[in-house]
Amino acid sequence: MRFTTLAGLATLAASAAAELTPITIRGNAFFSGNSRFYVRGVDYQPGGASDPKDPLADTAICGRDIPAMKELGLNAVRVYIVDSAADHDECMKMLDDAGIYLILDVNTPFHSITRDNPSLSYNEVYLQHVFGTMDVFSKYPNLMAYFAGNEVVDNENNTAAATYVKATVRDMKAYQKARKLRAIPVGYSAADVAQNRQLIAEYMNSGTKEERVDFHAFNDYSWCGSASSFQISGYDQKVKNYTGYGIPTFLSEFGCNLNPPRTFTEIESIYHTNMTGVFSGGLVFEWSQEPNNYGLVQVSKDLKTIDTLVDYDNLKTMYENVPNPTGDGGATLTDGSASECPSKIPGAWDAECTLPNMPQKAEVYFNSGAGKALGLDGPSNQWTEPSGTGTSDTPATSTSSSSSSPNAAPLPMPSVNLMAITSIASIIFTGFLGGLAVFL
Repeated sequence: MRFTTLAGLATLAASAAAELTPITIRGNAFFSGNSRFYVRGVDYQPGGASDPKDPLADTAICGRDIPAMKELGLNAVRVYIVDSAADHDECMKMLDDAGIYLILDVNTPFHSITRDNPSLSYNEVYLQHVFGTMDVFSKYPNLMAYFAGNEVVDNENNTAAATYVKATVRDMKAYQKARKLRAIPVGYSAADVAQNRQLIAEYMNSGTKEERVDFHAFNDYSWCGSASSFQISGYDQKVKNYTGYGIPTFLSEFGCNLNPPRTFTEIESIYHTNMTGVFSGGLVFEWSQEPNNYGLVQVSKDLKTIDTLVDYDNLKTMYENVPNPTGDGGATLTDGSASECPSKIPGAWDAECTLPNMPQKAEVYFNSGAGKALGLDGPSNQWTEPSGTGTSDTPATSTSSSSSSPNAAPLPMPSVNLMAITSIASIIFTGFLGGLAVFL
């Protein structure tokens, strides 16, 4: 099936609807009004690693894609990079009219907590970017949630970075309260690392309500092909591990492609009561076909049309044949208790239970706001230390990363121009799962 930009814009213009109901949390589940909400979504970053764009700032892109998303039966998209200085009104309205919520990563290739030197990157420049993004997007009723980080911890040797991601979660929640913004849930998207997947889940859900995540998600590619199952994939153990967790959880990426074409038989488990008492759906990786072959659609060279691929058709069939459970799906609707903060294990788990104070120079944002959103321009928080903050006198050097997921924590590198950054990124971003991999 082919979808075009002009046809898509015309279709959406003729199908205007009322604003979507903002998503809320009760116990360990999401709700739209009084109805349990399950994420049936897709990870959305056309251009992939080599040429990432803000798909919500270009009506030609979102107008081309959103009708096909609606046809597929999606109710959510995750976007890893946005230009907070751009105008998103039209594309957000198109998503709203199509019944689709946005789950938004607040980081960019130039603004994020870095793995190698997280204390240096946690500064007022970074928080100005994060808070500015929140100022821009909080007005949209179909903004469902924020991700404060994606796969920042992706190994045993960089777990200390979790401390600064969690501090960012705390600061985001405090900024919403101070600026009287809508209380949009803030969470984290974790790598599925066997050595610490449970530790980071417990860590992010520990402490006071003000510093705990509102939800937790993780990227999971363990169900590979039709021969897999609830038990073979390990989904049964993940349900067991998260039972009693107390806050919503979902799969922020799924869809193993080791046995193409993908038939998405995991859908039968994800939206079955075997899982829905604990999990609230998931996001399929990914919308557009990129070099690593996870795409549901193929974008034409002129960017004006898309053709649906066999994976799109297979996913559509599964969504049509597997309804959500009736009622609350087995959710726990009372507030859960905080997890116990994991004890430090040198070299294996180095995150601190006591969070660092917010950078002093960022405190002004609570009173006066973050100011004009700088988007993808302006200073980066990663390469040079803002005056009076951080713990290092020199920038960290660039290192490689094995992360497989889009917008995972960038690694610091010396200041270079954008053309050079793009060239380097094209080489670096070739991780196993073919997303946008590590942004520098």
